[in-house]
Amino acid sequence: MRYLRRDSISVDRSRKLRREQTAAEKRIWSRLRGKRFLGYKFRRQHAIGTYIVDFACLRSRLVIEIDGDSHGEDHAAELDGARTAWLQTQGLRVLRFWNHSVIEDIDSVMESVYYALECDAVPAHAPLPDGEREFQRGVFANKSISA
Repeated sequence: MRYLRRDSISVDRSRKLRREQTAAEKRIWSRLRGKRFLGYKFRRQHAIGTYIVDFACLRSRLVIEIDGDSHGEDHAAELDGARTAWLQTQGLRVLRFWNHSVIEDIDSVMESVYYALECDAVPAHAPLPDGEREFQRGVFANKSISA
């Protein structure tokens, strides 16, 4: 997988960021670490390409980003958009949460993560079951199913 490559600078920066987590990052990490959340393995401050994402579940191709106040500024929002777009080209899904949401309502945040993992997850390597491709295209949308 090409997006897993990382250089030594990214690895060193990842280690530094892990030591200097924000309160929101610590709070969500306490729920994600050690396969505590539904048995999924998450990595924190993980280097993907030239980016370091806050949390990544590689098995599900899910990235979780926790954004502080500075991410609300126009320039930061533009950079976040470019980062998200690049991650998506690598086959990753990105969830973004504000720091205050994680601090004030962790249960809602974890519910969103749950739905992303359990309801939206389609492994990239898994083929669609017979007939599913046509169903997704809407071929069966106008046909009634009789018992």
